[in-house]
Amino acid sequence: MTQYYTLFGRQIASQYLAIGTLTTMFTGVYLSVGGSKAPAATPPINASSSDEADFIKKFIENAEAEEKAKASAKH
Repeated sequence: MTQYYTLFGRQIASQYLAIGTLTTMFTGVYLSVGGSKAPAATPPINASSSDEADFIKKFIENAEAEEKAKASAKH
């Protein structure tokens, strides 16, 4: 036997109210958690010359590549 509630002049079964409540809750959580992730901003490179800036960029790229290699070797 199902319990009925009167909402806006209509009889609605309790299981439909539960389904509507859960759907609304999970949809709200999904929409609030989702979204685009902004990439992390890198700090500016304050170099006195373009050669120094290139060296710093290459050094950072090499360091990141080594980190990835170490991380993949652990797994």
